[in-house]
Amino acid sequence: MSNSTLLENEIVVADKPAVPGLRFRGFQGESDFVHMVAVVNGSREADQGEWVGSLEETATDYAHLVNSDPFTDMIFAEVDGEVVGYGRCWWNNQVDGSIAYLFFAHLLPEWRHSGIRRVMVRHLKQRLYQIAANHPADREKFFMNWAMQAETDWNNLLLSEGHEIVRYGFSMVRPNLDNIPHCPLPTGLEVRRGSDAESRQIWEAAREAFRDHWGMSEWNEASFTAWSEYPDYNPSLWQIAWAGDEVAGGVLNFIDEKENEAFNRQRGYTDPIFVRRPWRKQGVAKALIARSFAVLKEAGMTEAALGVDAENPSGALYLYRKMGFEEVKRSMTFKKPL
Repeated sequence: MSNSTLLENEIVVADKPAVPGLRFRGFQGESDFVHMVAVVNGSREADQGEWVGSLEETATDYAHLVNSDPFTDMIFAEVDGEVVGYGRCWWNNQVDGSIAYLFFAHLLPEWRHSGIRRVMVRHLKQRLYQIAANHPADREKFFMNWAMQAETDWNNLLLSEGHEIVRYGFSMVRPNLDNIPHCPLPTGLEVRRGSDAESRQIWEAAREAFRDHWGMSEWNEASFTAWSEYPDYNPSLWQIAWAGDEVAGGVLNFIDEKENEAFNRQRGYTDPIFVRRPWRKQGVAKALIARSFAVLKEAGMTEAALGVDAENPSGALYLYRKMGFEEVKRSMTFKKPL
């Protein structure tokens, strides 16, 4: 690479910050998972985040990476032998034929004014330029990143690197599961909970439906395998609308137990929500969401949450507000041409 070289697991970078004891290195295998979880969880309060990292989920993610080799596509920052940050890059084929090049760089809050995070970002971008050089020249190529509004350090770094906000989203919460509306299904549909035996068909239906959404990447086999191995995978919570032997739509509800424990709450997620084209604009999503409230309440939850693209063309934001959800956090999508 032009600005950095991997030498016996040490990454030598240009413009290394003058931080005593600072060293950059590559991925060392599963032994790094505990450091990665510690950095994520150690950043949660400063970033007002709600995702709780775990060794189990990290191991699942890294067992099914696509278009990313952690031994060449990661960077770790250590100070006096302690991991204070790490980052990774990868790329995705997009549904519209373009190629998205993605990266993140997590850094513990106490080191964010040191210049370490910018060095990690530039290293990862250089790696992506190298990867992109081997991709077809006629494809549209761009960097893509995400951030929550409260992640001010990450947002400001991306903006200063020339990345622009192109889309907004909302995290939404229904603060209670009372007064669940009665929302009938269209004639000819029935609702069942999910099952392992039907999970592949349901996943394929969701993949088809989400191809119509903005900025979607192609779903691959590894994502199906990883999804079915996550700790919160629980088909018995799903609400699936069937038209005979076809999936019309679904709400793949889940409960993140470790998150609920960390924040002392009982929240379930009515997410993701999908309806295939032949059954849209008929009240399918509304009916499935209402039934999902009842399923989550039966499981002991007291509130529900989901995420939504603020510009979703199907009117999802309006629907979710009508179903009692309120916006609690904003997220942004950043892009920059390669």
